[in-house]
Amino acid sequence: MKKTFPILTSDQEAEKLLDEDLSDYIHADNFKPVNFEFQPKDKNVNIRLSEKMLEAVKTVAKKEGIPYQRYIRKAIERSLGE
Repeated sequence: MKKTFPILTSDQEAEKLLDEDLSDYIHADNFKPVNFEFQPKDKNVNIRLSEKMLEAVKTVAKKEGIPYQRYIRKAIERSLGE
């Protein structure tokens, strides 16, 4: 039976989950690709965005669970095919 990971709100809930058999949680729906950032980020770029666009970017980044500046960098990387 496929299970999805519950949202854990405390260390105690996490400990309880780890005491269970986790084999039902191991399926493709519970995993997503992760890109590891190995290149140093040693240059700064300043851009001007409308307040509306910046708020939209921040909203989407928050849904993805990442800082908005990392979201912008990922969008640039995707557009360059990196």
